[in-house]
Formats: sequence, C-alpha cells, structure tokens
Amino acid sequence: MKNVCFLIGNLNNSGGTERVTTLVANELSKRGGYTISILSLVDGLTPFFSLNENIKIYSLYKKKISFKNNFFGAIWSIRSFVTKHNIHTLIVVDSISCVFTVPALWFKSINHICWEHFHFKNNNGVAYRNFGRKLAAKFCNYVVTLTNKDIGYWLMGLGKTKAKLINIPNPSPYMTVKNKPNLQYKVVLTVGRLTHVKGYDLLLQAWADICVEDKEWQLFIVGGGEEEENLKKLANKLNIINRVVFAGTQNDVSIFYEKSSIFCLSSRNEGLPMVLLEAQSYGLPIVSFDCDTGPSEIVTHGENGYLARMGDIGEMSFFLKSLMYSEKNNYISFSESAINSSKSFHVDNIINKWCEII
Repeated sequence: MKNVCFLIGNLNNSGGTERVTTLVANELSKRGGYTISILSLVDGLTPFFSLNENIKIYSLYKKKISFKNNFFGAIWSIRSFVTKHNIHTLIVVDSISCVFTVPALWFKSINHICWEHFHFKNNNGVAYRNFGRKLAAKFCNYVVTLTNKDIGYWLMGLGKTKAKLINIPNPSPYMTVKNKPNLQYKVVLTVGRLTHVKGYDLLLQAWADICVEDKEWQLFIVGGGEEEENLKKLANKLNIINRVVFAGTQNDVSIFYEKSSIFCLSSRNEGLPMVLLEAQSYGLPIVSFDCDTGPSEIVTHGENGYLARMGDIGEMSFFLKSLMYSEKNNYISFSESAINSSKSFHVDNIINKWCEII
C-alpha cells in the first residue's frame, strides 16, 4: 500500500480547490493500493465537503498562526509528519506551500508533487507563490497544471525545469446527471466565492444592461465571501437588487444547476474552473469571460457557449441575451454539446492520470 498525503491550506474552506482535492482524494481511496490522508496547514478537521470514512485528516496547527514567524517550525512539523506516517507521495495543493515542503523533504525519498491551482501569470497577490513555484520546478518530481496552456507559461517563466510538467485537468464531479435544462426557468446561474477576482462586479453591470429590456429573468449568485456586502450595494445602486438572488454558501449546489437555464462565469483569473465542468454536466450552456487560462479549454465558442473578451461588459451582456432569447432548437443544441464536452473530464479518466504519477 502506498501512503499518499495531500497537503492543503485549510480543508474547512468551501472553495473550488478544497472541492477538487476532496473529490480526487475520495476517488483514489476507492481504488486498491492507496492509503489516503489529508494534512491541513491550519485547522481542517471539519471539512466542508464530504470525505470517505477511510481517509484520515490531520492538522499541522489548530488555529491560524503567522507562518512568517513559524517558518522553520512549519518545515520541521511537515518533515516529522511524513516520517511518522511513512508517506510515499506528498501532493502539495498550491505551489505556495512548496516554500515549506521542499526544505522539509530534503534528503528524503518521497515522491513530491506540486499541484498548481492558479495559472503561472497569477500569483494571487502573494509574492511567496513565485518563490514556491521556482522551488517546485527545481526540486519536485512533478508539477501538475490544470491546463496545457499553463505548461507553456511555466516554461516561458522559468525555462528548463527539473520537475516534469504534466497537465491533469480537474475532473467533473457530476457524471451521472440526468438533467434537461430549458429556457422556461429564466435563471442565469453563477457559483463561486464572492471575491474581486471572480468579477461579480462586472457581471452585475452586464446584468443591469440586460434588465433595461428584460423584466422576467433572474440572476442567481451562489456563494459567500468578503465582497458580498459591496456587491449587494452595487446591485442596489444599479437598481437591480430585485433581479438578483444572493443565495449564500451552499453545501449542495445541485438544485441550483437543475433549476437554471444558463451558467455564467465572470472571473478575472482562473485555473480550470470546476463550476464550468459542473455546469456542462448539467447541460447548461455557458457564457464566460475568456480569461487567461481555463474557460477556453472547456467552452467552444458558438457550440456549447460563448466566450466574451476579458472585461468586455457589453459583449458579456450580448452573449447572455443571445442565449436567453435563442430558439428552442438552438438552445437544445448548445445543451447537448455541453453534455458531450463534459465527458472528456470524466472522473475515471482523470484519476487514471493521477495514478500514473503517484
């Protein structure tokens, strides 16, 4: 049995990174030959997403601390953990944590994998992530990117790498869905954390433009975050608060996919958005900004959705209206194409790729 450990920031969080980590860990635990554990840097003992019972969870620190002040302590704690639990493969969820794991694993024969969830051009405002990427490229066995495009960015940014760069996309968590969306629901759905990078301020402006002419459709925003109050104030200012539903954080988002007609992604930056894979599994046509990586590898413009130029609010509004008011047969064609596209992200295919490197 190989002991495989995922190292993550905090498994209690409700974001896409935690969701896909949970999904991959669960699927690996179902296959023979692996013992799976998840180590959170902070807390993580009450996971937001459901874990299989045979997956063990651990916490490096019970509460939030200053890693700047506890830098060497964190390194030593990680080293002690992998030694005590005889870890064969350590999968580091987010390249920033490689600033700890690379020195922690020096002179140890452990398969060291960096799993990048952003794209190389985006450090999410944290300079340490750039340093973590340099360490990962030089000392890890593998660096896993979510898109082929991002492999190119790594090579352009760092040149030749000792680590093997490999693309493993996120798997779709919904592969057995029997859902037939239709325009009668008159709901545009978006799902994600309410942060600046998700671009909901841009989406609200596009929605305000739509509401000038349309008096029936609703925009559902599922998720919570630090921008929630600012977004509600913006919706009020744009006089569309009665046309927007802020549904908050939800453990089960399936009911929202089932009762929606269109999915919209307004992000300024992405890795490979799981919400787009989920939406396609439910047959929802997608309108998305064509941000640097992610959407263009999922959405085929004019077939299963539309890609608006990044930040172009007018184009976002135009493509949303194109789907909202499309003919039934055209909408069905988009929906069927979305379902077919989702099959390439089937969880079994993705887990097979993980098994090849762990």
